[in-house]
Amino acid sequence: GVPAVGAKGARQQRGFVKKIKKNLEETSGGDSAQGKKKGRSWDPSAGNGKADKSLDRCTDRPEDAPGESLEERAQHLGTGKSDVDNWEIESDDEDSASKSKSKGMWDKLKLLAGGSRELSHDDLSPVLEQFKDLLISKNVASECADKLCTSVGSSLEGKTISGYNGVKNAVKAAMEEGLIRILTPKQDMDIVRQVKVSQAKKQPYVIVFVGVNGVGKSTSLSKVCFWLKSQKFKVMLAACDTFRSGAVEQLKTHAARLDVPVFEKGYNKDAASIALDSVKYAAQMGFDVVLVDTAGRMQDNEPLMRSLSKLVNLNNPDLVLFVGEALVGNDSIDQVTKFNKALKETAYGSGEPRLIDGILLTKFDTIDDKVGAAVSMVYVTGQPVVLVGVGQTYTDLKKLNAKNIVKLLLR
Repeated sequence: GVPAVGAKGARQQRGFVKKIKKNLEETSGGDSAQGKKKGRSWDPSAGNGKADKSLDRCTDRPEDAPGESLEERAQHLGTGKSDVDNWEIESDDEDSASKSKSKGMWDKLKLLAGGSRELSHDDLSPVLEQFKDLLISKNVASECADKLCTSVGSSLEGKTISGYNGVKNAVKAAMEEGLIRILTPKQDMDIVRQVKVSQAKKQPYVIVFVGVNGVGKSTSLSKVCFWLKSQKFKVMLAACDTFRSGAVEQLKTHAARLDVPVFEKGYNKDAASIALDSVKYAAQMGFDVVLVDTAGRMQDNEPLMRSLSKLVNLNNPDLVLFVGEALVGNDSIDQVTKFNKALKETAYGSGEPRLIDGILLTKFDTIDDKVGAAVSMVYVTGQPVVLVGVGQTYTDLKKLNAKNIVKLLLR
């Protein structure tokens, strides 16, 4: 049995428990004012510029983001390193469930087994239908999946193959080739190299971030800023979201964490003029890159789209990045198509209208293998996915690897 505790032993136990409680209270700080977390403030301090007073709207960089401790600030920096390499899939090995599902899909097509013959529409239709369903299940917009399968079918009709495996392999190979062709940029998208070219000309490289509401433009801009700053470029942010309350203060908070300046003139001002002045200021002060934040807007809001078109066409930036979510499927086509159409229809000036140059997809880490939005947006715009956001910290930015995306889509 358990030995009884005497009166002296009981007093010692009670004293020991009291001591532990006291130590815990001292460690946690209780509910004292000192132990409470400070509320975040959206009011960073401003400093003095050294350029032309008429252009100097650039705030200095406070040592810490307002209302944040060094520990809180460090959370946004992730590993502290920004190596924007290719986004990789974890493994090419399929689990038994995936293999079983894949086997079941193709078992339905065993009727196609046989000798050598020319492929006909009837031979290809059941295989293409299965691929179409697979692509749609991975978030490819149905319109894109349908057109891609039609194109693959047309390219294969009349070709000679052998048996069931020949049909499957021919369709899969053609599908892979078509998807990689869609996702591969048709022009140079090496931003670092392009910045160095502008740097040699002593001109700032200007990137404008556009997109619908709530997709994470400011956060994505900050990730790009951290990456370019880690490449030893001198970066400045331009606060051209003069529409949404708190947008300028939010950008200043990001700037404080990143230790970069913000060019701003407050709210209810002409965003195009602010962007133009920010580029002039950047050229005077020797900045290598200007990242322009704009107001989120729905593609059918004509006044805001006209304002954005004016900003883009008046400033003629080096790169216009559309920021969209990787979570959307059919909505991605509607968003990016109408956005480009609105930019074209509300074009400012008499020259050729500037449209979207590239795409940055956010929340790419949340979609598992449902990566089809990338295909849909690229298919519609003809412009590549330049970067993808894969987490919450500034270091969570990757380049898109077309071959890896295709593997995920077709497995």
